[in-house]
Amino acid sequence: MVDSVKENLAAAGNTVSRTLNPVFRKGILVATNNGATQRFVYRYGMRLGASRFVAGESLEEAVPVLKELNRKGLRINTTILGEGVKDAAMADGVTEQYAIVLQRLVDEGINGNVALKLTHLGLTIDAELAYANIERLVKQAAAANAFIRIDMEESARVDDTLAIYKRLREAGHDNVGTVLQSYLYRTEQDLRDLLPYKPNLRLVKGAYLEPESIAWPQKADVDANYVKLADMMLENNSFTAIATHDEKIIGHVQRRAKEGGIGPYEFQMLYGIRPQYQLDLVKAGHQVLVATPFGPDWYFFLMRRLAERPANVLFFAKNVIKR
Repeated sequence: MVDSVKENLAAAGNTVSRTLNPVFRKGILVATNNGATQRFVYRYGMRLGASRFVAGESLEEAVPVLKELNRKGLRINTTILGEGVKDAAMADGVTEQYAIVLQRLVDEGINGNVALKLTHLGLTIDAELAYANIERLVKQAAAANAFIRIDMEESARVDDTLAIYKRLREAGHDNVGTVLQSYLYRTEQDLRDLLPYKPNLRLVKGAYLEPESIAWPQKADVDANYVKLADMMLENNSFTAIATHDEKIIGHVQRRAKEGGIGPYEFQMLYGIRPQYQLDLVKAGHQVLVATPFGPDWYFFLMRRLAERPANVLFFAKNVIKR
């Protein structure tokens, strides 16, 4: 079975090196839920390349990585990998882990913040549970002059996530932001609804498998909507995180910045992807944050990274072939 998985990964890598298309991306995301794929990747993944995208399987392993990124002039956010807990006690346990992470960032003097998923804090169980847990962490972060980013998940979670974000802001919590995804048709209206809050938002393209009825299937349309939304955010937000490795989009934002008339922003990128480009942007005077997750539950994160870029698949496939 292992040899078969190796052959399939190698073939996928060769195919995607020629072109990245929606069919391939969908294939990777569908394969994510395949039992054989999960067993193989969990068994060999960290050794075959997952460690390129994950700072470690524990906080102790992650802290030196975060400090080294700071040393190079990069800000960080960190995430305990995992999502969709279905037990209230587990959600409370994850919340306690995040409380420890927040304190550790303060104690180590790390320049960065925490990003988290509400389903990791209990949203799948009960929205009130998730709200109580996130509010606890937001209050703790505020006491340390720190910030928390609420990540966006699949489309079925958008309404609950935005409702909790708005509720936090209406309760007076300003040290919290969230994320919008440019591949969803609904996002422009979601942004317009958030503008009265002068929000702190991260803009991403989107990494979940969504039907064409609610999301643009073509990359060109996703990119065009990204630029449109980025312009709206830069003109209206209290802060805008441009989360992309796309040089055309980054160039567009750089030109807008030179023209003036926009609010504060930073570029955000993923740990392990184009690290030299990240440093080049810092050298050019831009603020850059690197999303640097850790934890043992790295599988779904890794598979989404493989689906996003052909270079990621090739990197993983080459390591598989070397075994």
